[in-house]
Amino acid sequence: MRITAFMGSATGHDPVHLQTATTFGRDLAAAGIGLVYGGGRVGLMGAVADAVVAGGGEAVGVIPRHLADKEIAHPGLTILEVVESMHARKQRMAELADAFVVLPGGAGTLDEFFEIWTWQQLGLHDKPVFLLDAGGFWQPLVALVEHLVDAGFVAAEQRDALRIVDDLDAVRAAMSTWVPPTPKWTSAPTAPDVGLERA
Repeated sequence: MRITAFMGSATGHDPVHLQTATTFGRDLAAAGIGLVYGGGRVGLMGAVADAVVAGGGEAVGVIPRHLADKEIAHPGLTILEVVESMHARKQRMAELADAFVVLPGGAGTLDEFFEIWTWQQLGLHDKPVFLLDAGGFWQPLVALVEHLVDAGFVAAEQRDALRIVDDLDAVRAAMSTWVPPTPKWTSAPTAPDVGLERA
């Protein structure tokens, strides 16, 4: 099994984010779950990869050439794939994943999250998407998603398919009962509006 993780190339101001990333990487290695991520050695990206490598786990990086050429690629990964564009990077990371986990990050992390969540809604993949919400970092995003549902732009079923978790144990538990949502463009009925809940 491999989990694709999206996260920041910075560590943020709150030390809890770095600790969350390090713990997540350590737990991946201990569970024998491979990491797929953006291939960088900086920020939370580097912290997760370092923890996986230190724990003897598999770390697969996918990085676009223009970033690898700036020497921010992690030198100690199990596999480093260099691709030609950001678009190719996201596609390859999706292909390698059994699930997606979103750690704290900035605009790039949000870009990756919204694209992979949209692909799930459209039925382009049937893999679970998790927000790792240690410290409540993603609560403003959760509020935005609720607003999108209330405004009629996101179906309740699609909102409910997005899972909020605190750690890898919660991810693994949720994956054991995962049922993909109905793709957006079908005539099937949507699920009741039961709210966004933690896994």
